[in-house]
Amino acid sequence: MKKSSRLTSVARRHKDAEHTMLHIKNLEAGYGKVQVLHGISMDVPKGKVVTLIGSNGAGKTTTMRAISGMIKPTAGEISLHGKRVDGLESYAIAKQGLAHSPEGRRVFATMTVTDNLILGAFPRLTGSRPKGDVPGDLERAMELFPRLKERRNQLAGTLSGGEQQMLAMARAVMLNPEIVLLDEPSMGLAPILVEEVFRIIGDLKSRGVTMLLVEQFAAAALKVADYGYVLENGRIVVHGEASKLRDDPAVKAAYLGGGH
Repeated sequence: MKKSSRLTSVARRHKDAEHTMLHIKNLEAGYGKVQVLHGISMDVPKGKVVTLIGSNGAGKTTTMRAISGMIKPTAGEISLHGKRVDGLESYAIAKQGLAHSPEGRRVFATMTVTDNLILGAFPRLTGSRPKGDVPGDLERAMELFPRLKERRNQLAGTLSGGEQQMLAMARAVMLNPEIVLLDEPSMGLAPILVEEVFRIIGDLKSRGVTMLLVEQFAAAALKVADYGYVLENGRIVVHGEASKLRDDPAVKAAYLGGGH
């Protein structure tokens, strides 16, 4: 796919016009001797939803893992509200206000729904993050995710796949983060639960939550996002306002043909 100069000009206006919460510059990362990311650059403005789309193996999850400290970048910069965080451990990045809802959910199966959510607020309870109103935020999370409210005393491991995904998202929000990374939140879910997940993402967006979204359903991701980046073979090949990407012939042909 050739880079679109029209979309690039939009990108410059996007970058200049809004405060950047997350800034990534020339990021390189991989696993052992295998390099996956080849100098990608992205910006996520405060209060916006940015989506990263691409085929399987393009490097989307690697990007998320590098941002949150799950793997160490080999080159480049990652800044969170102006502070460099590349190379820091995951817990240190979380203290700076970055919450990661990873691919595969990874809930604490032997703990209750409520205890999983409270663990999401752990940095707030230990003084690493501003404490705020943790009990109030817990109740608000239950209201935002009504399925979790019904199962608040149930062990997380007994939840359905969709409910575990909602728990992972709610746990990330309990950090009261500056930004949330959502990695494939609809993976493996029935269509009705996919709709519910995107409803919740839209609700979070309306509340001003800053999000970076990796999602297999590119059309749905571009519908809820403000801005998008397309990743191919570890490189950003095109980016622009989400509405423009939805109408870009090359993007439509490569990623939106399934009608999702």
